[in-house]
Amino acid sequence: MSKMNIKEKSIQELEDICKDIRGEILRVVSKNGGHLSSTLGATELIIAMHKVFDSKKDPFIFDVSHQSYAHKLLTDRWEKFDTLREFGGLSGYTKPNESQDDYFVAGHSSTSISLGVGAAKAIAINGEEDSRIPVVMIGDGSMTAGMVYEAMNELGDRKYPMVIILNDNEMSIAKPIGAISRMLSCAMASPFYQSFKRKTESFVDNFGESGHYIAKRMEESLKLITPGILFEEMGINYIGPIDGHNLSLLIEVLQKAKNLKQPVLVHAQTLKGKGYSIAEGKEERWHGVGPFDIDSGNSSKKGSLKSATQIYTEALLHLADKNEKIVGSTAAMPSGTGLSELMERYPNRFWDVAIAEQHAVTSMSALAKEGFKPFCTIYSTFLQRGYDQIIHDTCLMDLPVVFALDRAGIVGEDGETHQGVFDISFLRAIPNMTLFAPRDEKSFHQAMAFAAGYQHPCSLRYPRGSFIKTNLPESQFFELAKSQLLRSNNSDILFIGYGNGVGRAYETAELMEQDVSILDLRFVKPLDEKILKELSIKHKKWFIFSDSSKMGGVGSAILEFLAKEKIFSIELESFEYEDKFITHGNTKLVEESLELLPKQLSKRVLEAT
Repeated sequence: MSKMNIKEKSIQELEDICKDIRGEILRVVSKNGGHLSSTLGATELIIAMHKVFDSKKDPFIFDVSHQSYAHKLLTDRWEKFDTLREFGGLSGYTKPNESQDDYFVAGHSSTSISLGVGAAKAIAINGEEDSRIPVVMIGDGSMTAGMVYEAMNELGDRKYPMVIILNDNEMSIAKPIGAISRMLSCAMASPFYQSFKRKTESFVDNFGESGHYIAKRMEESLKLITPGILFEEMGINYIGPIDGHNLSLLIEVLQKAKNLKQPVLVHAQTLKGKGYSIAEGKEERWHGVGPFDIDSGNSSKKGSLKSATQIYTEALLHLADKNEKIVGSTAAMPSGTGLSELMERYPNRFWDVAIAEQHAVTSMSALAKEGFKPFCTIYSTFLQRGYDQIIHDTCLMDLPVVFALDRAGIVGEDGETHQGVFDISFLRAIPNMTLFAPRDEKSFHQAMAFAAGYQHPCSLRYPRGSFIKTNLPESQFFELAKSQLLRSNNSDILFIGYGNGVGRAYETAELMEQDVSILDLRFVKPLDEKILKELSIKHKKWFIFSDSSKMGGVGSAILEFLAKEKIFSIELESFEYEDKFITHGNTKLVEESLELLPKQLSKRVLEAT
């Protein structure tokens, strides 16, 4: 199916296309996994976008872009859609090198309006206002991040033509409450509104019961338009809320918004999971899913090994039960990070702060200043968004915040925007920061116990899913800058593993004919310099195993140490990730393409020795 004939279709034909698209999305996502509820809910919005605008020339900008599957299907990717999120197949997000209809790479939230402002500036400079206009689709969840308001602040001042479609899927169609309404409820507490309310109450007191009835209805009517107050005050025209599943209305409103030649926000209310009753209206569970059975909604995969996230939850619950000073936050990922159980048991100590990593870091820093022990629980890829706050608000004051980094390493199908490969490199450069990592379940509990008692900033990382190997040697208690030698012999070869890399080192060693020594580094900052010096005498060929970027990573840290100590007899090779972004796909296939499977690594070791 091609998007080229969308403009020629009647409303009935477009509604039929919506059904076909939903059916295809459901079929493929049930097979491949992916984002489901939000993309099903956005189908009419995307059809209307393509009816009114032209993605070949108008920048189509999808915030996060996990809801863009209908856009992919409308832009000559129907035949390839079966490969969604597969290695070598279509990305689960917009990707310009995949299609000219994809304006920008997206995978993290709240960047869309800034991109739209930048595109609008370029259009204005080039004198193309009459032929091009940026079209932005953003979800209500993304509106919880401050970057959105930074962009709208400039947009409202500059008045660049732009159409912003707010896909609000937290509300029902009939009732304008929910995420946006809650977020903007502060408008109802503004001095202007409260003053107006007091004066109105004083005035109607003279009219008895009938006057109070009229005033109450008037207040309720005013509340209906409050979602638009903030946008209008910022200089952005507001239309809505409207039914995001009414195609004829959507097309009419978008055409009017386009013709205004001003910044316009169209507030459309949609239903999550629209068209698939099992997922309709549900929140987190159906946002991102693995393969599942369409008829029952049950997952097709049965995991047998405990995930690192589950272990984290258990360890943190154990610590929080014993220490009321332990608190924590996550940024819109309570289920994904395992913090949901903590929030349920201790709602006054653990918080979801929404998509606001900067705020999460800084607020936890203040709690640390007040004598609490915060666990800031964020995916590795999303902590990048709070980097200045880690430096300025945590480490500069040497505050004991624990950064628990889930999804460290290759995360698979989400691809380039989500791979957790940079945290060691960017955190290692910060003074006062300590970095360590567990290798299995027992060591994870020990690492958490160390973190709970440590009085400085620290970060521990752990993988998506389960650890590579679970039957490793017995773990010792964590001590600052102390590694653990797991296997020692007279071989010239030393494998140094960090975190989940320890399991990879063991699997590689098991495929080799000769015995090798294996060190669990545990701490990459500070290093266990004593044991590294001792091992440099006995072993001359060192190989680094860590699920992290090579530049600034574990190998770099060890090379810096060797250079400082003037130890030049070591041949070191790191099996960390090269200096390039890592594609999406099944984790094993991705690792195979990077030559990081144990059988490939054992061969590389032999070639190097």
